[in-house]
Amino acid sequence: MMRRMMMVAAMLALAGCAAREEGLEPPKAPGDVIRFTAGRCFGACPAYMLQVSPDGSGLLEPQRFTSVPGPTRFTVTNVQYRRLVATLAPHRPATGTTKRIAQGQDCERFATDMPAYVIEWTRPDQPVTKLEYQSGCMDARYGRLRVAIAAVPKILDLQPMLNPKAVTP
Repeated sequence: MMRRMMMVAAMLALAGCAAREEGLEPPKAPGDVIRFTAGRCFGACPAYMLQVSPDGSGLLEPQRFTSVPGPTRFTVTNVQYRRLVATLAPHRPATGTTKRIAQGQDCERFATDMPAYVIEWTRPDQPVTKLEYQSGCMDARYGRLRVAIAAVPKILDLQPMLNPKAVTP
């Protein structure tokens, strides 16, 4: 019985390590951890999730059509982090809320087969703030949001990792 309990404890410890490997450590610097997810489209759009921490750590988890085969850590400068925060700030919903922009939800002109984007801002002891944007929404009022979303990989210098001609299916 004791041996079985020790094996279970060891497996749980290893599972905890594996879970930590896939995510970022809690930040030591003040600010939001920003999670940005680019969903799939009908075509060769890169699909991935990235996280950026105010202390400069980043993690890219590719799903499809990227040039990295698996989770990849990267570093973010203070300038890049502040620029990312400033670029996304005008589109951030009220703290603790979720805003959805999609066909039938705050969108009049809609094209199908376009990727969805989810941006989450998290901070210890605060509820998650989330923006869900279906990029097929072509309403003119979301033009700046489309520009901000397109700027995220450039701000973080991740374009080489998000090559849509990559071989990861």
